[in-house]
Amino acid sequence: MITQRPKGTQDWYGSNMHKRTLIEELARKLCKAYNIKEVITPVFEHTVLFQRGVGETTDVVQKEMYTFLDKGDRSITLKPEGTAGAIRAYLENNLYAESQPTKLFYVTPAFRYEQPQSGRLRQHHQFGVEFVGSKSPLAEVELITLITTFIKEIGLNNANLHINSIGCSDCRKTYNEALLKFLKQHEKHLCPTCRERMQKNPLRVLDCKVPTCKSIVKDAPRTIEYLDEECQTHFDELQSLLTELNIPYEIDTGIVRGLDYYTKTVFEFVNDEGFTLCGGGRYDNLIHEIDEKQDIPSVGFGMGIERIIYFLDKENVELEPEPAIELYVGILGREAKASAYKIVNELRNAGVVVETDYMDRSVKAQMKYANKIGAKNTVIIGADELANNLVKIKNMENSEQTEVKLDEIVDYFLK
Repeated sequence: MITQRPKGTQDWYGSNMHKRTLIEELARKLCKAYNIKEVITPVFEHTVLFQRGVGETTDVVQKEMYTFLDKGDRSITLKPEGTAGAIRAYLENNLYAESQPTKLFYVTPAFRYEQPQSGRLRQHHQFGVEFVGSKSPLAEVELITLITTFIKEIGLNNANLHINSIGCSDCRKTYNEALLKFLKQHEKHLCPTCRERMQKNPLRVLDCKVPTCKSIVKDAPRTIEYLDEECQTHFDELQSLLTELNIPYEIDTGIVRGLDYYTKTVFEFVNDEGFTLCGGGRYDNLIHEIDEKQDIPSVGFGMGIERIIYFLDKENVELEPEPAIELYVGILGREAKASAYKIVNELRNAGVVVETDYMDRSVKAQMKYANKIGAKNTVIIGADELANNLVKIKNMENSEQTEVKLDEIVDYFLK
């Protein structure tokens, strides 16, 4: 064997592949009901998009991006998240000229060079939604409702909504001053990264995972204490809507999210251990950061598919099993191959899940194989069956056999 898969990547097959398929199918089904259209953007973008959109002070940009020079000496980055590319596509394709709002969803690979952990790999996959064009907190509520419905339908119980507001650029100035004043009192105990962050973007210190920094910021000023009138009104209305819709939530002032583009509302769905299933929020300044001629509000979320599977496994949730093999068609003799396979094809075209022999096994070995793969019924087709236009279908559960005309076998299984 030449090599192994790179660290932090995963091969998808078997039960995990089946889970992923069901997750993506549910995501698409819900988005269809919410009139959210799918968008597919390139796996790589020009690096400047993420520097401007995600934020140069974030861990994502500073430490985690897969960036390289292409043959044209252009700096290219594998997408670390889905939002920036979706918003770039919204702007470049003039979607703002259509009736607003615009609602887009994606299922996309994302790449971050970080230490692999449960539910998060260096290549992982995101289901995300971008709701562009509305300032109303009802936009946040729509996404929260979608996520809540997704969680319920996929069968999870331990995922609770936490919300916070980090204000806008205006009230953030006052807050940053207060936070910086607090951090300077503890500067010598902060990690080197946070000592640098506190000068460039103090809010990022609140997102640090280093234990000493986490302990210090427990007593730091909170963003909701510094909201201006507009941001406070927005946050109050959001809470009122959630309450009226009977969507339980908890105000968690520790949520700031890890990307610079967030404003006002930020939210996460977390389990009782504090492990995050998904997160999102409002980013009214992101479009202006990418295109200074535009100033359009937006809100969105990202949900890691690997994270969902981690939650499903942790809660021992059993998803709908893969469709059973309805019939195994055994082949007896070389002269029966073409005719038998023609029947296999007819059944498959009718929507029946069928398997047959490709290994030239003996009949005994074929029946053993049919039992191993869980076929519900079996049939043997040889020269006699073809000549008489008659086969015996065996129920593998109770061993009962039913005689059926060969040219009526499709109708038999459809009934």
